[in-house]
Amino acid sequence: MNKLFTGLSLALCVMMTAQKAPAKKSSLVLYSYQTFGCDVKGYFDPSKYKKEEIDGTYKLLYPLTWSPFTSLIVFNPVKYDKVRSNSTQLLQQTEKEYLERKKELEELKLIDLPIWKKQHEEALTLLENEYQLNKALLMGYADPQSLKNSKFYTTCKEYADAMTTKDKEKMYTVWKGLFEPKKGEEPYSGTKDAFNAKWNDPRKEDYAIIDLMNAFNNCANHSFRPKADEENTLFTTFEKVFVKVKRDCDEP
Repeated sequence: MNKLFTGLSLALCVMMTAQKAPAKKSSLVLYSYQTFGCDVKGYFDPSKYKKEEIDGTYKLLYPLTWSPFTSLIVFNPVKYDKVRSNSTQLLQQTEKEYLERKKELEELKLIDLPIWKKQHEEALTLLENEYQLNKALLMGYADPQSLKNSKFYTTCKEYADAMTTKDKEKMYTVWKGLFEPKKGEEPYSGTKDAFNAKWNDPRKEDYAIIDLMNAFNNCANHSFRPKADEENTLFTTFEKVFVKVKRDCDEP
């Protein structure tokens, strides 16, 4: 009988000790980041997410969304001459910028969700298109005929053909059309004055190439650039990894 009571006492002791012992909680870890004019502090559970996965996903959403390529916007003959004379070096620089960004993207560790896998694939595709466009522009400034071999030629054929035609009047007609108001728009005298100034400039033909190349650039960009995430769906999904979030934002 004594053995029975002893066994029961031990069992009750174990149960009471278990009840008194507090449940082991994971300490939340701070993750600081910036976005849209705000300094943000998010606290995540390290038993559910790794810091390197959160860091990689954040980079995919914010710092690595900006183009890595040096701007190729040309508006005057001085920059036009500079780009043409340095096209070989600029092509090498573009390739270097492309390879560095590609390596960054490929090495990212991401939160294991389909939405981030899809976003990662889109980022790599966007980078590839930006790279191909930059190459096409640099080669096009040096020799407009090369635009016919660009992957964007079919999409932006009007501008490429205008720059490569032997009939200068056809080129000038397309060029002039860039300055004419679109259907439903009011004529803007400033635009007309700007065109007239270029038309009467000794380097009229170069101005035509410059404006047509910028039109080709815009056309190609619109053909592959994804729509803006106006509802911030991606950041909303990203912030779900945090148990709590604190924001310190600039005054509007």
